[in-house]
Amino acid sequence: MSGNNTVQQTAGTQAPAAAPRPTVNGETVEQALARAQAAAQAKRLNEASGICSDVLAAAPDHPAALALQGIVSAMSGDPDRGVALLRRAIQIRPGNATWYAHLSSLCRSTYRMDEALAAGQESIRLDPNNPEHLVNLSLIFVDVDDRDRAMACLLRALGLKHDHADGHLAMAQNLLAMGDFDPGWMEYEWRNQTEAGKATMPAMTSAHWNGMRIPNGKLLLVGDQGYGDTIQFARYIPMAAERCQEVIVGCSAEMGPLLTNIPGVSQYCHRWTDVPGHAAHCRLSSLPYLFRTQLDSIPTGIPYLKADPARIAFWRDRLAAMLPAGVKRIGLAWTGRPTHPNDRRRSLPLSALASFADAGPAAFISLQKPMPARDLETMRRFPGMVDLSEDMKDFGETAALIENLDLVVTVDTSMGHLAGALGKPAWILIPKAADWRWMLDREDSPWYPSIRLFRQQKPGAWDEPMGRLRSALQALLAGSLAEAGD
Repeated sequence: MSGNNTVQQTAGTQAPAAAPRPTVNGETVEQALARAQAAAQAKRLNEASGICSDVLAAAPDHPAALALQGIVSAMSGDPDRGVALLRRAIQIRPGNATWYAHLSSLCRSTYRMDEALAAGQESIRLDPNNPEHLVNLSLIFVDVDDRDRAMACLLRALGLKHDHADGHLAMAQNLLAMGDFDPGWMEYEWRNQTEAGKATMPAMTSAHWNGMRIPNGKLLLVGDQGYGDTIQFARYIPMAAERCQEVIVGCSAEMGPLLTNIPGVSQYCHRWTDVPGHAAHCRLSSLPYLFRTQLDSIPTGIPYLKADPARIAFWRDRLAAMLPAGVKRIGLAWTGRPTHPNDRRRSLPLSALASFADAGPAAFISLQKPMPARDLETMRRFPGMVDLSEDMKDFGETAALIENLDLVVTVDTSMGHLAGALGKPAWILIPKAADWRWMLDREDSPWYPSIRLFRQQKPGAWDEPMGRLRSALQALLAGSLAEAGD
């Protein structure tokens, strides 16, 4: 009887039906987000963003969709939108350590350092044994000049995961920046195990060179990193050449004409299929480790790169025809390779350098390749400047041009390395945190004696170093004017 009463009561006082779960094109939200996640991991960002948008159209406050859309927005070049979406996701559903870690990374990239640090620390509070989050937090500590805590994070991360390649590389960068070269070079070898490092070379069938003498065999040296790295480490090529019969250099086509002038290089190859048989191979960036480089033993036989005398003469005549006589020639480079992991921090629009244009009597020469379309109008504000990007077909040609300049002013790109390797004066605008090779708090460089560094004091804050550089440029140009008067 009670059972019948229960049935009747249930039927007569039926509870409100649960709200139907939203669907997205016939899928559950979870299924759609799984597809979006897979698309994002495969770098199909438009697809991932589209799926997230569909989910948010059906469920506007779905926190996981907001968080993923934020991450995809940042990957697509809009970190500010990414920050806003992740904040909203966390506000709706706090407690997700991964969302806090992503938020801290995006705040760091957009110079919200207090929020970056707070979010990074919260990610560790929620998930204290996550090595990825610890490495992420170490980068923020570096930016705020707390390297002791950065190193503590990295040691903890490597304790949790001994083969964490990115953690080892971050450790190397800290050690090298601080001048602790022995362990620094050792840790730096882990760069080859990062996802980016693994893609730099195919499977090799020759032995990995350990620095031994090979009097009757060929050694392949591979420029495995960016242009600037290749230029920096090319100084070791003659040292390697002394230990083997012949050196072959594997590098980009743009770099080859410059590197073939180094003593000991018999040929260069820019395609793997063109590399001849050889006894052993080595990455150029491993040579400082093999030669046990210390701060006081950096090879500084500068210049160690040389331009073709005929091309130097060509540019001497061309610049003489283009530019007024008797004024300093200042080369400018303001934007680096967009795919560089630190490019957002180092590259600038030409308009940011506009205060240099009237610092004194000078002619400005663009070293920018390619020339950003956004800067063509601004270029007219700099006396003498024209777009020479089509003429700088390779680094050999650019080196010949630089040999005819009085000074190079550049952001942290290969142009600074090239001028330094040629022994030409160069002033480099250095972001904070700086790349390891510029070390800490120095205005000079043990790698390039002719270089002067103008460092940011705070991440993203360019006004102060720009002001110092303009003042230095005014003094240089005023001095040259006085000399001309004498």
